[in-house]
Amino acid sequence: MAEITLTTENFKEEVLQSNVPVLVDFWATWCGPCQMMGPVVEELANESDGSYKVGKVNVDEQGELAQQYGIMSIPSFFVFKDGNVTASTIGAQSKDALLAMLK
Repeated sequence: MAEITLTTENFKEEVLQSNVPVLVDFWATWCGPCQMMGPVVEELANESDGSYKVGKVNVDEQGELAQQYGIMSIPSFFVFKDGNVTASTIGAQSKDALLAMLK
């Protein structure tokens, strides 16, 4: 599965109403660590067998979502299950660390 570009329009359907856990990457184009994490996040998305989803929120384009979830530093990673945040972390992470958050 490819990563999903999340917006205020599709966030509820893709994340809050998802029947599988969703890893959400809050990022921006000018953020060095975000760019470094891009391939890792993409790899996670491509390896998903449908047991989870991966979405990305560009904080510059989706300021409302960033504000709603109190994003102060990026990259920020949130895992949503059944519409609730079950795990979150800030900064560059290993692929294994992100996968562990999804479990």
